[in-house]
Formats: sequence, structure tokens, C-alpha cells
Amino acid sequence: MKMKKILCIALVLMMAFGAVACGGDDNGDEGAAKIKLGGIGPLTGGAAVYGIAVNNGAQLAVEEINALGGDIQFDYNFQDDEHDAEKAVNAYSNLKDWGLQILMGAVTTTPCVAVASETNADRIFELTPSASSTDVTKDKDNVFQMCFTDPNQGITAADYIADNNLGQKIAVIYNNADAYSTGIYTAFASEASAKGLDIVYTGTFSSDDNADFNVQLKGAKDANAELVFLPIYYTPASLILAQAKSMEYAPVFFGVDGMDGILTLEGFDQSLADGVMLMTPFNPWSEDEKVAAFVSAYEEKYNETPNQFAADAYDCVYAIYNACQEAGVTADMSAEDICAALISQFTGGFTFDGLTGHGMTWSTAGEVSKAPVVCVIQDGIYVDL
Repeated sequence: MKMKKILCIALVLMMAFGAVACGGDDNGDEGAAKIKLGGIGPLTGGAAVYGIAVNNGAQLAVEEINALGGDIQFDYNFQDDEHDAEKAVNAYSNLKDWGLQILMGAVTTTPCVAVASETNADRIFELTPSASSTDVTKDKDNVFQMCFTDPNQGITAADYIADNNLGQKIAVIYNNADAYSTGIYTAFASEASAKGLDIVYTGTFSSDDNADFNVQLKGAKDANAELVFLPIYYTPASLILAQAKSMEYAPVFFGVDGMDGILTLEGFDQSLADGVMLMTPFNPWSEDEKVAAFVSAYEEKYNETPNQFAADAYDCVYAIYNACQEAGVTADMSAEDICAALISQFTGGFTFDGLTGHGMTWSTAGEVSKAPVVCVIQDGIYVDL
């Protein structure tokens, strides 16, 4: 009897876990055949803000699409990779066992590079909301990006700093063990030199768990850097801002899309971010009708303001939905046939208007044609510049 009871409890727990992994109720027609849409990203760990936002944004889009009751509906399953490449590949294997037909992910660059090699070999179409390294799509005709690329961010940042005279003496602090951070830095350094900017100090670190940036900040301060460029994620950026204040160092701080989410980081003093400039394709305080509607729906469902990662994921799902409609994709098609159909769409003049860009198109290299927007943080909101 005890063994039967234990097995019963285990079965209930497995069923409950399966419901969570699949993203919950998607409000679709239960009798309709659905395309199996998977996602991969960090729901736990230091980069969880990104993965949670992506999952939320994608889930909202899936629910809206399925509620339409059309021919194209999605069965959605999002897996946690903890921002770890090996765990991301394991998550992908879980999705394949589930019957994955299209992948939305992975969320962060290093896990996405690992997963993209797998999807390319398996001929599964992949659209990442936020993995911006060119290594993600290199030599992989099935992998596309919703976010702008690392080189694009680096070049745009250097151009904006130079063209707006934000500082002549520049310091850079970046993660030299991370493909995202190094990719942006490399492009930035090259363009800064071409623009006549003087990089007076370069500080590195090798883990997003790094907690002490006093050496890097002292180096920047001693070099009289007027602006510190931070091509990094929000967790180390939050520590840098706090430690800079404690040493009474107040240069202009200029970040990238990985800093989006810093305002919702638990325990972070938002006043530290006042005056910080960053590049993002999405401003939740925009007066654009489409953006306002999304923000309202997101806040009602999740009780928080969406960041760009939520918006990118929402755009990913709708771009996949629109492309499936135009390509005549159906749920009974094989993943390989769906992949071929969507590649043809994304490289054949398909255009998409979303929250993070209008008239978006994709190159055969998987890169999206949209430009970063520079904002400044003031009183806890983004202000377009």
C-alpha cells in the first residue's frame, strides 16, 4: 500500500511539473491541432530576469493568438537553462522528446550558441529574442535573431558618444569570458578609434558573479575617464553603479541592452541609475498605441512593467505566427518541413511590424534590420533621446 501511495504522489508531482514547464493555460481551442513551440532561457540564477521576462512575453502572445481560434495555434513549453550552455542543451533535448517543431530561444548568448548547433543539425527553425552574438547565427541558415547584433550595438554606441560629445576620454569595463560582452566591446573599440575617441582605460572581469569592481572603477577614475562604457548584463552593472557612488566617482555611464532589467532588480536602489544611458529597442513608457496596449496587458497579467526582453519574445511569437500563416504551415508538418518553409519566409522578403521595430526584415545571415534606440534613465523610467 505504501508503494502504491508513493507512486501515486510521484505521478501527481510529475503531472504538476509538466503543467508548469509548458507555460500554463494558453486559452486555445483544446480540440485544435497545435504547433509545438518551445523556449529556452534562465528562469533561475543570476540571469533569471531575462528568462522570466521572455517566458512571460511569449506566454502572453501565445494566449492572444490561441484565443483567436484560427488555423495556427501553439502548444507552448519553456525550459529553464540557468544561463548555462550544458543545461541549455539538456533543455533542448527535453523539448525534442516533447515533440518540438519551432524554437523560440535561447535567451542568453552562450547557451544559444550551444543550442543553435543542435537545431541546425536537426533542421529545427530557431528565432532567438535576445542572443545577439554573430556566433549564434554563423553558418546556420535556420537560426534568426529578433535582437540587434553585438557589432551593431558597439558601433552605434561609439557613434552616439562621439556625435553627441558625451566624453572624449572613455573607459570600458566588460566581461572578457562572455561572447556577448566581448563582441560588443570589440566593435566599440574599433569604431571609437575611427571616431577619434580615446579609450584611456579597459577593465575586465570573467564572471557575472563578480562582486567587487573597485579595481576597475579606480582604474577608470585614475585615468580621468569622463564616460564609462558598460557592455555587460544588469547584475554586474548594478554593483558598478553602487560602488562608483561609494568612491564618489560620477562619470557618464553608458550601457547596452543587457542592462535592461536593472530597474526591477530586487534590492537595487533605482536612484543609482539616474542619468545612466543605454541602448534598447523598447521603451515601455512610449506613447505608441501598440506598445501601450502590450504594457497594459502585461502589467495586468504579471503585475510588473515589461522590459525589452518581454517585448522581444512577444515579437518573436507574433513573427513566427505571421510567417507560419504566410507559408501555409500546419501542425501536422514535420519540424524539418516547417524549418524549410520558415527559412524561405524570413529570407524571402517577409516583413514584420512589432513592438521593437517597424518594417523588420531578416538577412540570409539571420540578422534583423532594426536599429538601437538610446534612452536615459530619469526618475525610474526610460526617456527617449
